[in-house]
Amino acid sequence: MIALGQERQSKIDWLLLAALAGLMTIGLAFIYSATMVTEAAQTAPWYRQRWILQIVWYLAGISAAVILCLIDYHILARWSFVAYWVTILFLLAVLIPGVGAMRFGARRWIDLGFFQIQPSEFVKLSFIFAQAHFLSRPADELRLPIVFWKALGMLGLPFVLVMKEPDLGSALILIPIGLTMMFAAGVPIRYLRNLVIGAGLLVVLILVDVLFAPPNWQIKLEDYQKRRLLVYFGRDFVPPNATPAERAEARRAQRNYSYNVDQAMISVGSGGVFGKGWGKGTQNALGYLPRAVAHNDFIFSVIAEEKGFLGSVVVIALYSIVLFTGIRIAGQTRDRLGKLLAVGVVAMLFSHVFINIGMNIRLMPVTGVPLPLLSYGGSSVLCSLIAAGILQNVYIYRRSY
Repeated sequence: MIALGQERQSKIDWLLLAALAGLMTIGLAFIYSATMVTEAAQTAPWYRQRWILQIVWYLAGISAAVILCLIDYHILARWSFVAYWVTILFLLAVLIPGVGAMRFGARRWIDLGFFQIQPSEFVKLSFIFAQAHFLSRPADELRLPIVFWKALGMLGLPFVLVMKEPDLGSALILIPIGLTMMFAAGVPIRYLRNLVIGAGLLVVLILVDVLFAPPNWQIKLEDYQKRRLLVYFGRDFVPPNATPAERAEARRAQRNYSYNVDQAMISVGSGGVFGKGWGKGTQNALGYLPRAVAHNDFIFSVIAEEKGFLGSVVVIALYSIVLFTGIRIAGQTRDRLGKLLAVGVVAMLFSHVFINIGMNIRLMPVTGVPLPLLSYGGSSVLCSLIAAGILQNVYIYRRSY
């Protein structure tokens, strides 16, 4: 009986589940704190309050993850290319006026009435499955240039479509996922090295062009992307030979576009070691940290202000448990497919955490990348929990092959 009980327990990675439960608890507590600071929010119907809706997304994501764990990932992988092309069709559909909903100058959502779906979130998961299935081939085939170019094409197609929305943050997430999975699969290092060098030179060219080139010579980027780069690098918005009126207008625009990240930095710094207390963050309560972003992109700043350095360490520790558990699962898995699925999920979650926390403390430009399970949002929460379900699925069936 004891041996049987141990065998049953070994089917589930309880450490992973505990870390996820901790993140969801923290997320719920601080979404409540970030949103329930105004009289309008407190008097709104319960079913419209964001912390209640976050519970709904948590329950939906947990249900999806549980269902996913009932099916061997090898069976799911057979449908990976179908899922990949379905999400590509959704990415195309979102670009069609009247189908894709326009918000904040971007067309990233499909409005279903009761719920807005963001295809750029789901394409990350379908890409992980499709790429893992494609790269699960003999080592000799991985050395063929055609295999590398096909894998790169699978990455490039959703990348271009997501950039067209535009959604730079989600597009950039695809790059570390694809490169990490190709490296883990055994694609020759020289292919990846040349690709990284080429991409690095392109990034340097874009930065030099945006930061130093005259306006008429600059590479075509969205205005908000240029502004975010200028804010991040501390460049002056004032154009050469500007009139006093133009100079004043540029200064005003610069203050406006750097406002969110400046207030986020103040929030993080003002929390000190122990924080001001849950629900007592003045940056959030008084609206200095804009209420439109406090509960999603800048939720880490709310946590840092109210729970201080120690609260921030707890959040990072929980993410570290999830990520290192994913690496352990990848190492324990006997087959290449399971290993690549776990590696892809870890790369995706790490990229989200690194970019989001980085932009909260000004280590990274603001890109609108959500913090998994802590930021408010339907598509993001669903995809994060489904990704965790993939890790659990690989763990459950890791010894089957």
